[in-house]
Amino acid sequence: MKKLTILILALAVSTAVVAQTPVPNKPTPNKPTAAARPVPAAPQIAANSYILSDFNSGRILVEHNSDMRVEPASITKLMTAYVVFRELEEGNITLQETVPVSEKAWRTGGSRMFIEPDMQVSVEDLMRGMIIQSGNDASVALAEHIAGSEEAFSGLMNHYAEQLGMTGTNFMNSTGLPDANHYTTARDINALSTATVRDFPDFYTWYSEKEFTFNNIRQHNRNTLLWRDPAIDGLKTGHTEAAGYCLAASAMRDGMRLMSAVMGSASESTRASESQTLLNYGFRFFETVQLYQAGQELTEARIWKGLSEEVALGIGEELFVTIPRGRYNDLEAQLEMEPQLMAPLAQGQVIGTVHVRLGDETIASLDLLALESVEEAGFFGSAADSMQLWFDGLFEDDEDVDAKEVDADDGQSNE
Repeated sequence: MKKLTILILALAVSTAVVAQTPVPNKPTPNKPTAAARPVPAAPQIAANSYILSDFNSGRILVEHNSDMRVEPASITKLMTAYVVFRELEEGNITLQETVPVSEKAWRTGGSRMFIEPDMQVSVEDLMRGMIIQSGNDASVALAEHIAGSEEAFSGLMNHYAEQLGMTGTNFMNSTGLPDANHYTTARDINALSTATVRDFPDFYTWYSEKEFTFNNIRQHNRNTLLWRDPAIDGLKTGHTEAAGYCLAASAMRDGMRLMSAVMGSASESTRASESQTLLNYGFRFFETVQLYQAGQELTEARIWKGLSEEVALGIGEELFVTIPRGRYNDLEAQLEMEPQLMAPLAQGQVIGTVHVRLGDETIASLDLLALESVEEAGFFGSAADSMQLWFDGLFEDDEDVDAKEVDADDGQSNE
């Protein structure tokens, strides 16, 4: 099937000017672009598995054994919190309502926020005790309050894991205490961290709090990177003897947010330093730019047999790309679409693809959409366009014959 390819004339951060003719051109950034610099090999991290990605573009910058099954330990509480955030957002619970503490919650071993049996604790205090203090007792209390039992709550956890595409994960409890059927991957934890920042930006701020006091006991956040680097604002640590020392982290510098997950390192200091190494590598050698906004018009195309002669085309979501620093001017975008668009067209209908390339590599592709609907013209309008298309087809056939004759004269056949 024949397709029409249009090269976009300019790629500017947040805005774009689009060509009507296939003329290649380099992007025009809104800010000075630094000279291109070589990107060294990714650092070797002292951990069983790890991953580094950009929050906005989703591009994976570094990964090692990212799909290997591992124990998440207390990083499990990222999903426990995600479920609670959903319940809060949907109005099923409130931060102010109180939760009775069961004996099971009180007796849960491991890290604790030190709630006591028959104590009434607010959802907000339990959330901060779970996120900041990594309280297993708080996790169980929240799970029982929402689902009736921790076992039922784990079903909700797996439901949302499936929605988020966490195909290598299965949760058996809300705490991360060891269980043979409780597992995840670095890739899945990275996806969960990204979803937490994206879906719940207001609640996410709890992950940056350095300490929390409850029952007259003050405990510090176990994410020591919060003290080392002001760019780092989350997320969660984890540790058991089997899992090793784990850390899911996020940091933002100059508008660029990176996400990392380091699973199975040897010590608390190692998980922090290795996470810092990953994040520094990403910030130093890569940059993320927004090329287009959701619903932004990229071009107009001729549409046949419609009440309008042209239709605006664009994309339905923001388009970010992550590239080596200094390579912005090497970006090129193309629109690929059918050569003849026919009415009717519905708003949001897919009519092609936007490709963004860096050199020979396609780094992003999104559906090209009709930004407006176009109704079919009446009989006479359709008939006139049909006649025009018929005449155009005649001349196009003549040109094809001439082209084949020239090729034959040159001894180069198209067939």
